[in-house]
Amino acid sequence: KAQAHAEANKIEPTVLTNCRLFPNMFPMKRQVQIACDTAKGAVARLAGVEVPKHEDTEETFAELKARIAKTVDFIQSIKPAQVDGSEEKNIHLKLGPREVDYKGMQYLLGHAIPNFYFHVTTAYDILRHNGVELAKRDYLANP
Repeated sequence: KAQAHAEANKIEPTVLTNCRLFPNMFPMKRQVQIACDTAKGAVARLAGVEVPKHEDTEETFAELKARIAKTVDFIQSIKPAQVDGSEEKNIHLKLGPREVDYKGMQYLLGHAIPNFYFHVTTAYDILRHNGVELAKRDYLANP
């Protein structure tokens, strides 16, 4: 919908991917990148595998969609048995200058899921603020 909005309104798509809600906030493209990183990182850490590295080079909606697809492919490659029993697994994170230790369930429910939704919601809000016709059903991803 964002790409179609840009085309219909003769807006360069990178104007939307680079929009932010406030000058000291990340742009829309970075919100998507962080949401993807959070999702793949959570699954990898809980499964005990290396977190895949994706360079943050996306500028266009097509590139952002490709990153999302890459993230989904990775998540789907992890078998449930790899994550089963990770509730008490020790998870160590470096968050900027600080380091945090979690147990698996605490990490998933107290950090990964809220962080994922924070960045997805912020990307949604940036697009909505810029006139993209999104609705709750788009956010909820109903089939």
